[in-house]
Amino acid sequence: MMGMVAVLAISAQAQTKEEVEFYQAIFGMEKKAVVAEWITLEGEAANIFWTLYDEYESARKLHGQKRLALLNRYALQYESLDDAKTDQLMKDMISLGKDYDKLIQKYYKSIRKSVGAKPAAQFYQLEVYFQSVIRLEILEQIPFIGEFDD
Repeated sequence: MMGMVAVLAISAQAQTKEEVEFYQAIFGMEKKAVVAEWITLEGEAANIFWTLYDEYESARKLHGQKRLALLNRYALQYESLDDAKTDQLMKDMISLGKDYDKLIQKYYKSIRKSVGAKPAAQFYQLEVYFQSVIRLEILEQIPFIGEFDD
């Protein structure tokens, strides 16, 4: 059991590296290049979009660090989860999910206002897809609460 928890902690810390590898494996390129393939803008619209996108990526990476810390806490506490710890983990997961939803909505609105609804919708779809696939990958690597109870 301790080996599984250690693997979980390591996989949580390696998520950012795995994200990059994921984008490269699936799409054969970095994430930004994938976005550039789908969202084609020119001139000032492109400059505005990429400025907003870079801001979003910085904020998303900070969010990702919080997610990694939460996954690491889950790994470290897995064997000693009681009702109070489980409840706090769930509250933190729900809060983090809401924070991400607010983040992506904020940038959808900013991109829509600055360069139009279509590129904003493309941005939103891509980001939700990326996050969904990454979340699924993480969920497949970690045990459910109580999975290893006797």
